[in-house]
Amino acid sequence: MANKTQPTGADVDAFLGTLTDEVKRADCERLIDLMRAATGEPAAMWGPSIIGFGDRSYRYASGHTGNTALIGFAPRSTALTLYLSLNLDDHRDALQRLGKHRTGKGCLYIKRLADVDESELRALIESSVRAARALSADS
Repeated sequence: MANKTQPTGADVDAFLGTLTDEVKRADCERLIDLMRAATGEPAAMWGPSIIGFGDRSYRYASGHTGNTALIGFAPRSTALTLYLSLNLDDHRDALQRLGKHRTGKGCLYIKRLADVDESELRALIESSVRAARALSADS
């Protein structure tokens, strides 16, 4: 069974142009800069609303395999959702220093980038990219 979320070839700038909240659009442009710097990869649309960078393969214990972005994010209505390849429990200290955020399984939710310490966010992004590359190498 193929992954539901695949690269689409859609234009990232056109997608950003659909965002009516100017602060959210500026935050997305900044996240693109941070994630591009961490991966060395261009931004690409994965599905209709996820902006991803690079790709990696994975294999679950069940034997299911697939590809996903090294790292990505989506501007959702309530928050910017960052898709990370980290066990967030292992990064509690950094998350404490980060500022205002919420977490979910592998996701970091930030309402506005102004609410967080950018150097802590950059470090989390870089850690996630390293972890994603290590996971891909192990697949």
